[in-house]
Amino acid sequence: MTLQQRAFQRFWQSTAGRTGLALTIALVLLAILAPLLHPYDPTTDRDYLARLLPPSSHHWFGTDALGRDVLILVWYGVRTSLQISLVSVALGVAIGLVLGLVAGYLRGIVELAVGWLTDILLAFPSILLAIALVSVTQPNIQNVMIAVGIVQVPIFTRLARAMVLSLREQEFIEAVRALGATTDRILMRHILPASIAPVVVQATLAIGTATLEAAGLGFLGLGAQPPTPELGTMLSDAFKGGYSLSSPWTTLFPGLFITLTVLAFNLLGDGLRDGLDPRSESRDT
Repeated sequence: MTLQQRAFQRFWQSTAGRTGLALTIALVLLAILAPLLHPYDPTTDRDYLARLLPPSSHHWFGTDALGRDVLILVWYGVRTSLQISLVSVALGVAIGLVLGLVAGYLRGIVELAVGWLTDILLAFPSILLAIALVSVTQPNIQNVMIAVGIVQVPIFTRLARAMVLSLREQEFIEAVRALGATTDRILMRHILPASIAPVVVQATLAIGTATLEAAGLGFLGLGAQPPTPELGTMLSDAFKGGYSLSSPWTTLFPGLFITLTVLAFNLLGDGLRDGLDPRSESRDT
C-alpha cells in the first residue's frame, strides 16, 4: 500500500474527517451552483408586500425587512463568505510560506526581521488587527480579503519556519546541498514538499477562522457592503433594524450557516490531520 493510500485510509477512518468532507462539499456546491440555479439581482429581488414573513412553503427561511427571501440571501451569503475565506487564506499561505521558508533556511538577520514582524502581528488579537486594517481603507470585499489574509500570515510563517528548522540539517538536505543545489531549489524542490502536510491541515482550519473574522467585519459594517449578500451583514441588518427578536429567522439562518461553515472546515482539518500524520496510525495500533 502506498503512502497516499495509507493517508486516505486513515482519513476515511476518521468520523470527523468524513463529516467535515461531506459538509464542505455541500457548502462548496451550494456556492458554485447558486448563480445557475437561481440568478440573483440584489437591486430588484425584493417584495415590499412580503416583508418579514415567517418561514413557509413559499419562503422556506422567511423574508427580511425588504421582502427578500432569506433562503436566497443565505445561499449567496455562503458564496460570498467562502470566497472571502478561501482567497484570504490563500494569500496568508502564500506570503507566510515565503517568509517562513526564507527565515528558517537563511537564519541570521533575515530570521530576526521576520520574527519581529510576526511578533508584532501576533501582539494584536486577530479580529482587532483585521478591523484596524479595514478601517484605514475602504470597506469592501477586496480589502476584507487582504486584511484577513494579513492576519493569517504570522501563523503560516511560524509553521513554515519551524518545519524548515527541523529539516534543514537532515541528511538528505545535506546531500543535496553537497551536490551543489541552489538555495531556491532546496527550498522549493525538497523542503517545501516535505512541509506541505501540516500547512494543508492548518490552511483548512484557517478557513473556518477566516469565515468568523469575515462575518465579524460584516457585522460591524466593515465587510461586504449592501446590496451584496453576506452572512455577517445579514446579522447586522437584523440587529440594527430592531427585528431580530420579533423575526428571529432573520438571524437564526445566517448564524446557523456561519456555524456550519466553521464546523465543516474544522472537522475536515481534524480528518486531514489524522490522515496526513503517520503517527496517528501508530497511536491507533
